[in-house]
Amino acid sequence: MLKFFDIIGSSLKMALEEFRSNKLRTFLSLFGITIGIFCIIGVLATVNSLQRNVQNDINALGTNSIYIDKWEYKPNGEWWRLIKRPAMKFSEMNLLEQKVPGADKMAFKIETRDNVEYEDNLVSGVQYYGFSEAFIDIQKIDISLGRYFQQADFDRAAHSVVMGYNVAEQLFINPESAIGKPIMIKGKVANVIGLIKKQGTSLINIWGFDDCIILPYRFLKTMIKEDGGNPVIIVKGRDNVSVPQLKDELTGAMRSIRKLKPTQEDNYSLNDIEPFRQATEGLFAGINLGGWAIAGLSLIVGMFGVANIMFVTVRERTSQIGLKKAIGAKRSTILLEFLLESAFLCILGGAIGILLVFIMTKIISSVFDFPIFISVGIMGLAVSICIVIGMLAGIIPATIAARMDPVVAIRTK
Repeated sequence: MLKFFDIIGSSLKMALEEFRSNKLRTFLSLFGITIGIFCIIGVLATVNSLQRNVQNDINALGTNSIYIDKWEYKPNGEWWRLIKRPAMKFSEMNLLEQKVPGADKMAFKIETRDNVEYEDNLVSGVQYYGFSEAFIDIQKIDISLGRYFQQADFDRAAHSVVMGYNVAEQLFINPESAIGKPIMIKGKVANVIGLIKKQGTSLINIWGFDDCIILPYRFLKTMIKEDGGNPVIIVKGRDNVSVPQLKDELTGAMRSIRKLKPTQEDNYSLNDIEPFRQATEGLFAGINLGGWAIAGLSLIVGMFGVANIMFVTVRERTSQIGLKKAIGAKRSTILLEFLLESAFLCILGGAIGILLVFIMTKIISSVFDFPIFISVGIMGLAVSICIVIGMLAGIIPATIAARMDPVVAIRTK
């Protein structure tokens, strides 16, 4: 065991000496490895961060939730048929609560867009969400300051709002100062009771809580017609109820509520997040494959570069190899020394690539306000690739060194 560690130490020392004595040659030979690792780690880190962001956005819809809407949440060219469907009604949600035992929570949502004013400041195009009581039990909303609505706020249609961070920042400059301030929405005065925690940049931005205000459903209903607010019934299933089972229960209940005959098609849609999830997984798998293809070419070039270094190194150390063999060094020892040296050189090139990726992630994260993470698994993959490439690049030169005749090698100048 001690001998093995001695070989490792000796190989690492020789690899560093090779780099110090021939910096430019070594760096140029390792450049392919550096670019290859940069491509692999850069693509994997970026794609994993994008995928995590997108999946978090999709999960915001609820992993076991169904959205009952007149519209289908997938590409459908028959919009002219869907637009004729009746809008969802709050009264239908009340009936569903009685008819669907597999449902745990149900919430009603309506929405619109309009201006928000405070004194002389105005923010245009703000998203208004009107939710019923159970929405907070289906979709988590983090309140950084103030509070969310209480039951009394819903019961009496309180003129209160919970405000998104960006809206508060544009309206009050200092978002924290929004709490307790009276604002004007659609000609009515409302009091800001809560500030939503800043969500940050999002690719899909399903809810867009940073750029919205949230109102009790009954309060928003006093400003807009229910059927004109894109009404949706959100149903969260019980933990022991699968999505297909929940859909079956909802289908039977909705057809009964709307008194549809057996021959009539559904005039509503039951939407869940699984199609979104599958589509994004396929997309990111394709992007990862492209990154591997680009990186693979760079790694092959880098492998030949490292092999060239090792051939030159073996030729330069021929007399040293002969001397080692003459005093009893085994073939396996010589072979292992050069293989490890080749691997260490590749790890050195990979370390430069990882450093470049780290710098890139910091720049992108600061410029675009989008965090990119390099996971431990990705780092481990990079090191493993470097070791494998190093072994492959050094196997032939190391074999040549191990098979040298000690007498001939010592006489070589």
